[in-house]
Amino acid sequence: MNLNQITIPSLDLTKSISFYEKLGLKLIVKSLPHYARFECPNGTSTFSIHKTVNLPKGEGIYVYFECEDLEEQVEKLKKMGIKFDQEPTLQKWLWKEARLKDVDGNQLILFYGGENRLNPPWRIENNR
Repeated sequence: MNLNQITIPSLDLTKSISFYEKLGLKLIVKSLPHYARFECPNGTSTFSIHKTVNLPKGEGIYVYFECEDLEEQVEKLKKMGIKFDQEPTLQKWLWKEARLKDVDGNQLILFYGGENRLNPPWRIENNR
């Protein structure tokens, strides 16, 4: 099994499409006003948004996008007017993360985990 796509809610797809294109995602399906789908710049995963009347309550949705050149990506996006809630910061789980919100308040984390993404020191090993 492989993760194909993540779909998140949006109140206004036109605003969301513009935002995610700035992040570097490539729009591949535009079915306004209800749905849009993007290709991620690396790999084969896709990301989509669908129109909703109500957004999730509470902390909502977290979406992680890995960037090998995290600091450069953050600086490039800041120059385009994207605001970050957290600058790239090394976390106790050994990933460096920058945090921001999209136009609907969905929480986005741009990160670089390197080897620790799949193989942290505390990884559980299967006994086969």
